[in-house]
Amino acid sequence: MSPVADVRSHGDVCTNIDVHKVRADFPILGREVHGFPLVYLDNAATTQKPQAVIDAISHYYAFDNANIHRGVHLLSESATDAYEAARRTVQGFLNAEDRSEIIFVRGATEAINLVAQTYGRVHVGAGDEIVISAMEHHSNIVPWQMLCEEKGARLRIAPINDQGELLLSEFEGLLTSKTKLVAIAHVSNALGSVNPVAQIIQMAHSRNVPVLVDGAQAVPHLTIDVRALDCDFYVFSAHKIYGPTGVGVLYGKRDLLEAMPPYQGGGDMIRSVTFEKTIYNQLPYKFEAGTPHIAGGIGLGTALDYLTGIGLDAVLAHEQYLLSYGTAALQSIPGLRLIGTAKDKAGVLSFVIEGIHPHDIGTILDRQGIAIRTGHHCAQPVMQRFGIPATARASLAMYNTTEEVDALVAGIYKLKEVFA
Repeated sequence: MSPVADVRSHGDVCTNIDVHKVRADFPILGREVHGFPLVYLDNAATTQKPQAVIDAISHYYAFDNANIHRGVHLLSESATDAYEAARRTVQGFLNAEDRSEIIFVRGATEAINLVAQTYGRVHVGAGDEIVISAMEHHSNIVPWQMLCEEKGARLRIAPINDQGELLLSEFEGLLTSKTKLVAIAHVSNALGSVNPVAQIIQMAHSRNVPVLVDGAQAVPHLTIDVRALDCDFYVFSAHKIYGPTGVGVLYGKRDLLEAMPPYQGGGDMIRSVTFEKTIYNQLPYKFEAGTPHIAGGIGLGTALDYLTGIGLDAVLAHEQYLLSYGTAALQSIPGLRLIGTAKDKAGVLSFVIEGIHPHDIGTILDRQGIAIRTGHHCAQPVMQRFGIPATARASLAMYNTTEEVDALVAGIYKLKEVFA
């Protein structure tokens, strides 16, 4: 029985995904690892790339390779058109009001740092507070720590419960007249928990507090509408959503971006330069100093077009079925404990096994061709919250199948035999 037929036979929301056809679009999924077919379950770290994205990047380098924006020759104009078309694709994908609100950066990490070093430096002072949650990735902790140390401000942490869910009442209690910014993960990379960001934004805005949403783990799985959410900033990385590494997006409301000082100085972020004065460029270029990752931006646009063509609703239905299937399968294994059991989750299955270190789990599974992630997942405070040093994490994508979940379960039983 095919994975799609399997979904339908269990009465879940019908999807139109032909998983085997989708898998054929990803060349790497056909390779073997240690003599076994690759079972790739490390999608929260990075997703694989469809042939369409690989071809778009290759085409740029083979036929359009040139610097953008200032050239008058054909190659430069072609490259500029492709790069700016990708920006419009991102705008549509997020439902941003204007293309100037889409800033290309190296990834979600740089996007958060950009906001911390521009908006944060202007608006956060001694005695002020920034509120984050206990489930944040280090990228949404360290930049705010650095800013607080520099400014004499305080970082406040909203706690989570034993299921890995944000305690909303505790979060709301942290919002005071001292709060200058909320920075919150849309989806936890270590737990899979989906935060109620719309409600969080409403709570913060009722106190005139702006909100940055870290969407790195959300964009591959959920439909994102930044205008409906009314978030002030939204960030994500291309490589989490079937695009290339080294490129990402900062969305910001235009009035906020206009008022923020530049993040870096150099070419393309200027309108004119003399030794006496520099006039900065208009949005979005004010924040895009230097030659960008042109091929990466083009690849990101292609990845979003590819995902949109399949349909995010269909992707979500398939991934939610796999998550339910995988949760039940893993919970049936003696000695295995899932870390992160929120009611609202994306496709992350973090677990520990009694008597076996997560690194050993990952190493032995790899010898069976199964790729998962082990460690603290750049979320050490999460590990501390649950009293563990690390987890093994299997994370799902639209091209995964129930057969691959079964292979993971079988692999775990084999590794348990090793440690018996």
